[in-house]
Amino acid sequence: MADRLIYLPLGGAGEIGMNAYVYGYGAPGKERLILVDMGVTFGDMDSTPGIDLIMPDLVWLRENSHRLEGIFITHGHEDHLGAVGHLWEQLGVPIYARQFTGALCRLKLEEMGHSADIVRITGPRPEVTQLGPFNVQFVPVSHSIPESAALVIDTPAGRIVHTGDFKLDGTPVVGDPFDPMTWHDIASEGRGVKVLTCDSTNIFSTHPGRSEALLANPILEWVMAQKNMVVATTFASNIARLRTLADAAIAADRKVCLLGRAMRRMVSVGLETGVLTDFPDTIGPDEAANMPRNKVMLLVTGSQGERRAASAQLSRGRYLGLSLKEGDSFLFSSKTIPGNERSVGRIMNALSEMGVDVYDADDGLYHVSGHANRPDIEAMHDLLKPATVIPMHGEHLHLREHVLLARAKGMTAEIATNGTMLDLTGETPKIVDQIETGRIYLDGTVKIGAMDGVVRDRIRMALNGHALVSVIVDEEDNALPDAWVELMGLPGRTRNGDDLGQHIEGELAEFLEGADNRTVRDDRKMEEAIRKITRQVAMEEIGKKPEVTVIISRLMAD
Repeated sequence: MADRLIYLPLGGAGEIGMNAYVYGYGAPGKERLILVDMGVTFGDMDSTPGIDLIMPDLVWLRENSHRLEGIFITHGHEDHLGAVGHLWEQLGVPIYARQFTGALCRLKLEEMGHSADIVRITGPRPEVTQLGPFNVQFVPVSHSIPESAALVIDTPAGRIVHTGDFKLDGTPVVGDPFDPMTWHDIASEGRGVKVLTCDSTNIFSTHPGRSEALLANPILEWVMAQKNMVVATTFASNIARLRTLADAAIAADRKVCLLGRAMRRMVSVGLETGVLTDFPDTIGPDEAANMPRNKVMLLVTGSQGERRAASAQLSRGRYLGLSLKEGDSFLFSSKTIPGNERSVGRIMNALSEMGVDVYDADDGLYHVSGHANRPDIEAMHDLLKPATVIPMHGEHLHLREHVLLARAKGMTAEIATNGTMLDLTGETPKIVDQIETGRIYLDGTVKIGAMDGVVRDRIRMALNGHALVSVIVDEEDNALPDAWVELMGLPGRTRNGDDLGQHIEGELAEFLEGADNRTVRDDRKMEEAIRKITRQVAMEEIGKKPEVTVIISRLMAD
């Protein structure tokens, strides 16, 4: 059979986050493969309580790892490289990245006990990485983290441009400006661009994107106007924003204190790799606590309401010896990611109760997006003139809208959500397979499958409570079995005010008194009956069916 060019998203298509995209070229079922990005998303208390990270299940790629040539990481955001340390050992191939991104990848790997030598630092275009049938170039793009890159992937079937996350920003403060001439050259070389795999995040934002540089004056004016301690939070990875905030602090005669491990790490890696220059000297929390409040600015983690980050800690009263007081000012210089509104709102309300003045980015003065808005996406279409557009990095609504936009401009386009394998070889993309995809949860320090039942049981206990029933069967004296009930997460009283646990014990005693010997001797039947009675009684008395654990202990005759 003829060789083919395939595209297979394993994460990031039909959702925002957890990016992982496979490209392949070769005979069907024997294609040589590359993986673009290994990202994570984050759990929430509603659907994944207690889960720290959510990663794509790379089972298909693991089963085909003998065909995998390498992994390319487009930039340093967690939704693009956060799974590197956790999942790399399943694949065991080199990782390619630019210097700043590569430094972050090395830290991820070292934290999990892997060698940093796995990462190959790669320069930007015109440098080419040749792996199997692929010639890959990193093309600098502007985004909200330094050294972001699109990928130009040349194959025997034609050229693919994978944008990664991007925006059209000629003055990004830190990192690479968007260079239209570079993209004009990419479009005009050889046979042009066959496929554009394109960021869809802001497809519904109809106004042109704004430059990071436009924030300098509004942020400076805001800092200058504040009378007491100033605190600002943003994404730790947004080094350009940290630079703008820190420069404003110095101009207002304030010292800068960084709070939060992720923020300190990003600044440190930025300085070490040379992408961040002239960042002001910072002070520690002890020194900040002893300075006049109008001489300090705290830059803190937790812009998305993360409960263990510095913002949340400060909202609860005290963090590393620092506390906020009435008249202090707190700026959220970031957009709240959909789904995080409640946790961010809790922090804002807690700060307000302290008398802290809270400012957010809703008016556009203190934040700009790192993703291309609709006019910028159209400009990328016009620059590259691809034959086919494949939307990525977006929920289904975003992907569908992007497809409609591309088709209206005369290009072929196709939606490919996670697990959809496209054949890109011909003039129009064709769906040729549907791969089963899933998720892996990091629960504390242990990786579990999304379908393992752990989170399901945790949610059930959270919703319905738990009853532990202990039964002792004395087989020596032929005495009636006794049952004890312990309740957790349930009201202690029935509708009539009686003790709920004792009421259940009474119902169980009545059952055990009338149970025949065959049932008493069969643990499975006993467990089934006890669980059913416990749930029925609880439902009748309090309207809840708890999760029930039954422990049967048998006292055996000598």
